[in-house]
Formats: sequence, structure tokens, C-alpha cells
Amino acid sequence: MNTQSYIEVLRTIIVGEASYVLFENGTAVFLVACEGDLQSAASEVLRQHGQVEIGTPAGDFNVIDLGEDIGWGVTFEHPDLLSLVLPSEINVKPSDLMIGLLGRNKRGDDAAKLKVVHVEDRRAGENSNV
Repeated sequence: MNTQSYIEVLRTIIVGEASYVLFENGTAVFLVACEGDLQSAASEVLRQHGQVEIGTPAGDFNVIDLGEDIGWGVTFEHPDLLSLVLPSEINVKPSDLMIGLLGRNKRGDDAAKLKVVHVEDRRAGENSNV
């Protein structure tokens, strides 16, 4: 599992005070103004917006190259969702389409399972592993 690698990438790329919840397959839900339980709020966002529906905006994605050693971020219609794809998860030189499809599939898997592996609560300056 790449949990620690995902956490390191997220800590590298996040600017500001956004808290986030990381799911098992590398999907992160960012929560800026959440006053309640982060894990519950993130799970609800992913439950409502994580299911892949090909041919609709829920199936669309954009790929962000985060750097050769870091990997890629895949963004979606919902602005608070990001799936990470690490170089170690790809065995060939990937196209943006390949990265995007992999990221979208990871989001779909995370939405189906809703297994939280890390909560980074920047509201109180504390981190918690789940």
C-alpha cells in the first residue's frame, strides 16, 4: 500500500490550511471550512460525487503533472476531489489518458469502499491516522 507516499505527496503539494481525508486508493477529499467531523464529511462528499458515470461530467477528469518524481494528480468535476497516481503505480511511459483513467478508477473504488487511511486536520494543527 502507498499510504505514506500519498501523504508525503499531499503534504508537498498542498498550500494553505486545507484539511484533507485520504482514502485507501489515493483519493483525497479537501475540506477548507468544515466545522464537523472531517472523516464523516469527506466520506459524504465521496459517496455523493465519487461514483464514476461515463458519458457524464462525473466521468470527466483533468490530469496535473506534479513532477517526474512525484506523480500526477487527477481532478474531477467536484473541486474538492483529487486522486493521486504515483510513478511506482505505472510500468510504462503513461499518457494523460492512461493516468486519468487510472485516477478515475481509483476514485470509483474509493467511493465504493469509503475506507479512510489518513485524516490531516489542519484546523487544530494535528494529524491523525485512521
